Amino acid sequence: MTLSIQGRPIRKIGVIGSGQIGPDIALYFTKIFHKFGVPVSVVDISEEALANGEKKTHRKIDKGIETGAFSPAMGQAMKDHCSFTTDYDSLRDADFIVEAATEDRNLKGKIFAQLEAMCAPETVFASNSSHLEPEVIFSGLENRGRTLVIHYFFPAERNPIVEIVPGKDTDPTLAASMMNFYEQIGKVPIQVGSRFGYAIDPIFEGMFHAAARLAEAGWGTSKEIDAVATRALGLGIGPFTAMNLTGGNPITHPALGVYAEQIMPWFKSTKMMDQALETGAAWEVPGRGEKIELEADREQKIGDALRGAYFGLVTGIVDSGISNVADLDMAVEMSLDLNPPFRFMNEVGVPESLRLVEEYAKNFDGFLVPNVLKQQAATGKPWDVSTVMREDHDGVAVLKIRRPKVLNALNNEAFDEIEAHFKAIAADDNIAGVVLTGFGVKAFVSGADVNFLAKIDSAAMGEQTSLGSQRSLNVVEAMTKPVVCAMNGFAFGGGNELAMACHARIARKGLKLLASQPEVNLGIIPGAGATQRLPRWIGVEKAAALLRTAGGMSSAQALEAGLISREVEGDLVGAGIAMVRDAISGKAPLQPITTAPLSVPDQLPDADLGHRSRAVDAILCRAILEGCQKPLAEGLAFEAKMFGEVCETKDMRLGVDNFLKNGPRTPAPFTHQ
Repeated sequence: MTLSIQGRPIRKIGVIGSGQIGPDIALYFTKIFHKFGVPVSVVDISEEALANGEKKTHRKIDKGIETGAFSPAMGQAMKDHCSFTTDYDSLRDADFIVEAATEDRNLKGKIFAQLEAMCAPETVFASNSSHLEPEVIFSGLENRGRTLVIHYFFPAERNPIVEIVPGKDTDPTLAASMMNFYEQIGKVPIQVGSRFGYAIDPIFEGMFHAAARLAEAGWGTSKEIDAVATRALGLGIGPFTAMNLTGGNPITHPALGVYAEQIMPWFKSTKMMDQALETGAAWEVPGRGEKIELEADREQKIGDALRGAYFGLVTGIVDSGISNVADLDMAVEMSLDLNPPFRFMNEVGVPESLRLVEEYAKNFDGFLVPNVLKQQAATGKPWDVSTVMREDHDGVAVLKIRRPKVLNALNNEAFDEIEAHFKAIAADDNIAGVVLTGFGVKAFVSGADVNFLAKIDSAAMGEQTSLGSQRSLNVVEAMTKPVVCAMNGFAFGGGNELAMACHARIARKGLKLLASQPEVNLGIIPGAGATQRLPRWIGVEKAAALLRTAGGMSSAQALEAGLISREVEGDLVGAGIAMVRDAISGKAPLQPITTAPLSVPDQLPDADLGHRSRAVDAILCRAILEGCQKPLAEGLAFEAKMFGEVCETKDMRLGVDNFLKNGPRTPAPFTHQ
């Protein structure tokens, strides 16, 4: 497999700048690309910076070897494929170059002018600017179609979010290709319109500024406000601590002045910030493990102000039109370690969120209340935070489940979205078929949300829960238009059940683990159709063995068994679209699942259950044997009844409690009751 941009394979990558972030960008590239033999060259004019960057990179690789994240051989290969040099000539044959130099428009302009004079016309130029618009950075270049901003977040090798910011002259196909490229290398990209600071930094720096304004107004000390922010906003670290760790004062201070001119006057820097920049002093913040307690009314007052600023800043980005609700909700949570803003407002209540913003604006001059928040509050409805994205490709709808933080695991909202999309597509005369896939390259869908299981308190509730899960998948299966599941990664539990409801499945080639039904490890049985659909796709005995032991199948094994019809190397979604079109044309019709009763043995062969519950296994065997003797619809209803029955076992409670407390790696202490 070769990774490419706009169809051109990547054979060499350049990173310019060996300061704070350049080596971390290079580290991530070499982690991904060393296996393809692609060299990464880090260039800087400072020998000292290069030495420090190389030392930092090697130290992080060595730490990865120590923790087991990298094998010694992998670590050495990463080092071997990443060089540090003052020689700009090393970039002459690079296919993709990321500049991560100082945030200075003149310096960046000189760097790219030098690169344009020496590199091939098709070399892609990207700037890891944190604020400057691509139109500003690349204004002096003749070929601006191959340029864009790619904004990483601290720490660049671990933080998954990147902002893809095309300029007005950027080739639109390049922006789309970069979105796909970064998804394929394991990042979570969002495309953002060109504006100073883009989408995320005005929120990060804005929340610091909100905290600084509170401190300057005497609402609390920086230490107190930092502590309250973690509790009020779900932050891992407070805004003052984050500014200390990122060394952000010299970058944030001038940015606030531009924000004040371009976004709203409220952003004008505080005297505290001016003094901090002048003295170079760190902000006073809580020490590690230090607990900062405030009286309840002051805690509430500061917390409400911070929430008001947060909600106003985020909805202001949507108001500007450079980003959208779904992208921001995901990206802010993942990049800044904050409560996801729009889901947070839904919890608080959108009208109450508006009240907090209006109250904050009364207390702090120059803060604008976004129109989009006023409009949403007026509807009386929560924000629609989509996690299933739709793109239409000449008559074929591509649905992508995008919940990367939980490896695309399905919750009730995701099931509802899938059902709504399929109903809309069924009624859309412009769409003839569907490709269903997941975000990224690791998981199609890692399973279903387990937390709901703890709430089931009776067989009747368990049966209704199962029927609810089945409802959405039945809508998928009942589509009269062809549906192909493009399995971009592993599918566990409800993920595999969703895939099996599609009319055909294809998978990325070479997946060591593609499909598994691990429910018995939790002391339950599948409830979204696996006891009925898996036997119909691969046969009763093979299916029973997997279902009873939580066994897994590789993509090659799934192909051999008939669960998938093809392994794909390269463009998986493109292959799915082609497959849908072949089905539409009649060239290669998809074979639907059999809905007739199956012939089943009197009893299933013995299986090595290990620690798993024999009581649960007995119910599972009934679901398979008795259910498969019925037509599919009746078999699914019987599975739901058996799911309800298993919910009254002692082992179900033990298994779910164990999973929620200890995670999936700790075997549950089943009593076989």
